[in-house]
Amino acid sequence: MTGSTVRQHPLSLSADDRARVEEVEQLARRGPESLPVLVDGLDAPSWAVRRAVVSALARLGTSAVEPLCDVLRHRRDNEARIAAAVDALVAATGDVEGPVEALGDDPNPAIVCDAAQVLGRRRARRSVPLLSRLIVHPDDNVAVAAIEALGRVGGGAAVDALLSSLGSGNFFRIFPAIDVLGRSGDPTVVPALMALLSDPFYVLEAARALGRTGQEAAVPALVGLLQRGNDAVVRVAAVALVEIHDAQVQRFGGARMVPSVLRSTSSEPHPTGRRMAQVIAGADAGEKTAVARLLGWVGGADAATGLLKLLDSQDLGVSRASAAALGELGAEADAQILQSLREGDSSRRRVLLPLVGKRSAAVPDVLLCLEDRDATVRALAAETLSRIGDTSAVPALFARLSDEDPRVSQAVVGAIQSLGSETTEALALEAARSTDARQRRAALRIVAYFGYPRGLDALLLAMRDPDERLRDAAIYGLPFIDDPRAVDALLAAASHESERTRATAMRALGQTDKQARITSTLLGGLNDRDPWVRYYACQSLGKLNEEAAADAIVALANDDAGQVRVAVVDALAHMHTESAMAALRRAASSSDADVRRAALLGLGVARRPDALPVLLEAVHSEDPATRLVALSAVAEYDAPETLPALLRAAGDRDDSVRSAAVGFLATRTGTHATQQLVSLLGDVMLREQVVSALALPVEGRLPGLLAALEVADDGTAPLLVAALARMRRADARAALMQSLVGASPAGRRAAAPAVAALGTVEAREALDRAAHRDEDPEVRRACLLALGR
Repeated sequence: MTGSTVRQHPLSLSADDRARVEEVEQLARRGPESLPVLVDGLDAPSWAVRRAVVSALARLGTSAVEPLCDVLRHRRDNEARIAAAVDALVAATGDVEGPVEALGDDPNPAIVCDAAQVLGRRRARRSVPLLSRLIVHPDDNVAVAAIEALGRVGGGAAVDALLSSLGSGNFFRIFPAIDVLGRSGDPTVVPALMALLSDPFYVLEAARALGRTGQEAAVPALVGLLQRGNDAVVRVAAVALVEIHDAQVQRFGGARMVPSVLRSTSSEPHPTGRRMAQVIAGADAGEKTAVARLLGWVGGADAATGLLKLLDSQDLGVSRASAAALGELGAEADAQILQSLREGDSSRRRVLLPLVGKRSAAVPDVLLCLEDRDATVRALAAETLSRIGDTSAVPALFARLSDEDPRVSQAVVGAIQSLGSETTEALALEAARSTDARQRRAALRIVAYFGYPRGLDALLLAMRDPDERLRDAAIYGLPFIDDPRAVDALLAAASHESERTRATAMRALGQTDKQARITSTLLGGLNDRDPWVRYYACQSLGKLNEEAAADAIVALANDDAGQVRVAVVDALAHMHTESAMAALRRAASSSDADVRRAALLGLGVARRPDALPVLLEAVHSEDPATRLVALSAVAEYDAPETLPALLRAAGDRDDSVRSAAVGFLATRTGTHATQQLVSLLGDVMLREQVVSALALPVEGRLPGLLAALEVADDGTAPLLVAALARMRRADARAALMQSLVGASPAGRRAAAPAVAALGTVEAREALDRAAHRDEDPEVRRACLLALGR
């Protein structure tokens, strides 16, 4: 644009930066001889250039380590240079730990801090002794850096060192140690953290850390805080208990320890529910959400009262958590919910109606809501009456058929259809004679749904009405009444002067039985001047699987109307003639995206081997929606090409395609499919979905998981164990027991708490054996902790 300045994207490189980055790459290709120039580039003004320098130095490996350490020792006048040197050492290949450990003895605390940071980020287990010494360094900054580094490294020795720092008496060190210990998730830290709960100075941080451990051993102590702590302590303890519960559910499936312990304390003189309800006022949104969940687990009248207060929260998460908790209370909250329903305004009723239990006693209060001025409330009331299942509400529902709001009318019709009742037919036939058009249309839908033979006259009468919407309602019902007059009326409507009525009739004919006169009428509809008539005629021929019409349908493949072209493809998918399949293959490369996707779906339904190459090609389309459709079609094939295609799609750039690929992989049988799923655990974005997929007990899943556990590391082992625990089946429990002896050391450590959660005599015996006989000391330690020793 003349006279204007072109703005550059903030993430794009300038021409100068691109040239500098290319220069850095050329230097890197020359090898160690370029080290001095590359090191000088660590303080480049451009972030992009510095990143390129860091990457180049990291690739040079051991040869770059000493020069980088020299930067940390002697060239500390530039913060960007120091940060870049640290990053390069963290990413470097070769021998890094030895030279960096030597920095730990430097008299400059800042250099020692940098060394600790590098070792921690590299998760250098060999450096634990050095880091353990540094946590008692005279300089607090060094000690904190060492504490954080040990937390990154993890493992028994690192945890032991961190535990020792709790006795330092220096709160500048104790606070970060508490935080790091909590994030470690190591069960050995629980006793030490629980001991801090009695110290008013550390109780809040210790409670938070106990929540982060996710260990059930901390539950009784945290529940105790709910009774004796001040308001702030109670709120923090509530959050911690929810964190532990969620961690246990994620690891082992339906863990219920936290709810059961809370329930066991609710009979004390000062019930837990009442105490938690008292701390709501000063809580933030996260704390309110946690309190709501705990109130749902505790139960009782006090809990219901507190949850009703939380329902009015402006925070959607709090309101939803409160509603879910009230639903979990069930009958305990019914009386208060119904009272609030009677006395509340429309906004309160909108929240409460979905929580009403399936009890007939609630019907009178819900019927009141059918008269609410808010249409959303009236619609929810109809849905609630349907859920309750009491047919005494049917007459009142019929009285709302003519509601001015379409949502309400639709909800009322749905409720009547769900409830049925002995009076429904008579009331529907009476309403079908109403002078109110809305009520009459709704009544015809009910007659159509139930297929009342006595309702045919009402439908035929409506067919002669000038109101098109009324004729539509009647036409929809005719296919469901077993009477020749119904078909006659449909065939007559197929030639009606109204295009809308003809289209509706063509659609309804697809719901009838295949007859010559019906086929003839539908074939005639293919040539109608109205595209929607052609659309529904084509669609109905497909539904009736009228293969004799395949050629006539193919003739519409180039119809001017896009919806007709889509209907052609949809109809051909129901047919198995060669001409139909050939047309589908041609349509799969159409320039019309809708037609192309419909053809891919049709080819997938047919599952013909000769269509698979077309589908596999479409999986690489530039259009995400097309890739998704093609992938769903490929997933229908049991062919050698299917599994690799699904695995590649799991790395797709589009979220929906990736998610669908994992879902399709989840249902594939065989150990190889399980192995492919396990290979996806490294993708953080997919990890939770992959664990859920692995928990699906299809054929070959257990052998595949056990094989993966034999070589699992600290990262994948807990995820594989979680998948086994979530299955909650006898064979999965047996596999967990087997993994305690047959898995890798990391797998055996991860299996210990899961085996303990089984709660059986056999599980305790297996843990006891492993606690005394396993060759790995960390496994023995994990088993002893799981046994509570």
